[in-house]
Amino acid sequence: MRAVIQRVSKASVTIEGKIKSEIGNGFLILLGVCDEDSQDDVEWLVKKIANLRVFNDDNGVMNRSIIETGGNCLIVSQFTLFASYKKGNRPSWFRAGSHEHSIPLYEAFCNQLSEAIGMTVGNGEFGADMKVELINDGPVTICMDTKNKE
Repeated sequence: MRAVIQRVSKASVTIEGKIKSEIGNGFLILLGVCDEDSQDDVEWLVKKIANLRVFNDDNGVMNRSIIETGGNCLIVSQFTLFASYKKGNRPSWFRAGSHEHSIPLYEAFCNQLSEAIGMTVGNGEFGADMKVELINDGPVTICMDTKNKE
């Protein structure tokens, strides 16, 4: 799994002109799934993100997690995180997971992160044409890949 985690002041996802989900302070998470991913990848990534200390403490130091700040998360499926761009200029998506494999893992990730932070997370719609808006706070943007756990 690959995730791009952005600390935001606010974020939303709109589908067909209607806001599907929106949050205030927290994380906008773009999540890509490949066919090699498993429930172990979900669990590792949820734990890392829920405990990621990138929110300011009282001294202005990034030392608090989303759990400690009471922030929320908006999770958007993003198969393009697995783009292959080695040949030519048109990316290939062959490394992205199939819908049959990816949807259950995406849903498991959303459910487990919701449990970890103690509130319902916002989400997009798998496979939909989505418009994502955000105000990146910092900016703080972190990329994680469950194949690079070391």
